Amino acid sequence: MTKVEDETGITADLVRDLLREQHPDLAELPLREVEGGWCNQMWRLGDELAVRIQRMDTDPAHQLKERRWLPLLADRLPLPVPVPVRSGAPCKRFGKLWTVMTWVPGLPLDRASITRGEHAADTLAAFLRALHVAAPADAPADTGRGAHPKDCMDGFEHFLGSLDADAIGHDASDVRAVWDDAVATPAWEGPPVWVHGDLHPANVVVADGTLAGVVDFGDLFAGDPAVDLAAAWVLLPAGGAARFFTAYGRANEATVRRARGLAALKGLFLLLMGQNGERGLPGGKPAWGPAGRHALDRMLIERPD
Repeated sequence: MTKVEDETGITADLVRDLLREQHPDLAELPLREVEGGWCNQMWRLGDELAVRIQRMDTDPAHQLKERRWLPLLADRLPLPVPVPVRSGAPCKRFGKLWTVMTWVPGLPLDRASITRGEHAADTLAAFLRALHVAAPADAPADTGRGAHPKDCMDGFEHFLGSLDADAIGHDASDVRAVWDDAVATPAWEGPPVWVHGDLHPANVVVADGTLAGVVDFGDLFAGDPAVDLAAAWVLLPAGGAARFFTAYGRANEATVRRARGLAALKGLFLLLMGQNGERGLPGGKPAWGPAGRHALDRMLIERPD
């Protein structure tokens, strides 16, 4: 039993018992833990399914949101996303939510790499063009993930102040200049659009050297697309941002500036999580540190016209 299992009580036996109690027709499929995960732990179930079970997350809203909206969004998105197929209810033995979802093949980007950069840029742009359409009136509201940079000042100052110059790899004043520019931009003036809300290397999967799927829609909301457009610097290899924004085609100057500032915020966050696992599991996420450093490198060097 791993340390994580000791602390959370989530083991293969527990997952198997929950399946037997609530979805017995699935209970005897092969079951194996998937490396990674943070708020939720993933268990591969057979070849085509996965069990997504709350671990650090105590808020049922995230999985309930995925259950409601992903079946409606999935068919019009050009990349595979996990689609809920069965619901697991809290019970006496395990008081949190769990959901059986379709499995999205590939490796998370924090454990793989993109080698077909132009293809990945075009693929990400096509995915976000399809996702970023006007959301219905009852779509979930932003809970802070997509806030304007001026509303994220505390987070930026905390992340920047927690990292030394060697970790950042750049003069902090250069990072702050990008952030200040984003803070000064006008807010999103268009209709609220569907936004993934948390695109980083652990929430996309790669196959054949390019993007092959997007996962973890727990922060899905209707709002400013800039939070997702930050992925041009956070996910794509060097040189990908300009091609991405050309293919995406919808972002005005202010939106790109907000996105660049939010990429700086995400890069600092990934660096910090890679260093010490702040706010999460013991040991942190070592692969996130290099991902954050590369995101800052690209963000500072690449500025679409």
